[in-house]
Amino acid sequence: MTAKFKMKRDYYGGGLMMLIGLGAAVEGSNYHVGTLVRMGPGFFPVALGVILVLLGIMIAGTALASTEGANDRFMPDDPQWFGWFCIISGPILFIILGVYGGMIPAIFACVFICALGDKTSTLKGALIMSVGVTVFGVILFYYLLKVPFPLLRGITS
Repeated sequence: MTAKFKMKRDYYGGGLMMLIGLGAAVEGSNYHVGTLVRMGPGFFPVALGVILVLLGIMIAGTALASTEGANDRFMPDDPQWFGWFCIISGPILFIILGVYGGMIPAIFACVFICALGDKTSTLKGALIMSVGVTVFGVILFYYLLKVPFPLLRGITS
């Protein structure tokens, strides 16, 4: 039976979701949870952690019950390493540029680099999407939600 689900991606993905959900629920329970009427700071992490654990159980359970693809490998035959690199480096670049450059360059660079991770994307398409998401993000987070994140570092906000 162990050979049946030895290398199934859904099984490992469900296990990872359960582990992350359990960690969030345990860490959130260190704060005051409260009730549904008066939620404390720990309510949201605990609730999301429990939901994540339940979803992980369902995903891992379907992997165990499925007979299709029992011989599938964990990694695909042709992994898209450039796409993985772009998707992972986008948020890292957002953090670095957010600290040293501000909201505008951070959003633009994150979206642009992540868009290049799609092998069907073009430079023109990535540029247009980056400008659109940057404009939308600045309007939403800076002007409407008043998030204290300077648009550009060195310029008073």
